[in-house]
Amino acid sequence: MVAVKGLVGGKVQGVGFRYFVRQKAEAAALLGYVRNLQDGRVEFVLQGDAADIDTVLAEIRVGPRFASVDSLSYEDFGPDTDHSTFEIR
Repeated sequence: MVAVKGLVGGKVQGVGFRYFVRQKAEAAALLGYVRNLQDGRVEFVLQGDAADIDTVLAEIRVGPRFASVDSLSYEDFGPDTDHSTFEIR
């Protein structure tokens, strides 16, 4: 099990982005969370199989229909036993 923590910038708030990420993460059986930040970006943690994380990261790059992703950055993050589901914070 691996984990990444990342940030998404662009038009990613008010367009269903967190719900999109949760849907994709749950479909891939990933654990973690997604939340809006005050600066307009979205933060996420994805934990699970590396191939599934790569798939969800590719979907995050595109985003939902009304979003516009300008930036995506992420780094390895040690697996966190605090996550038993994928949640919107």
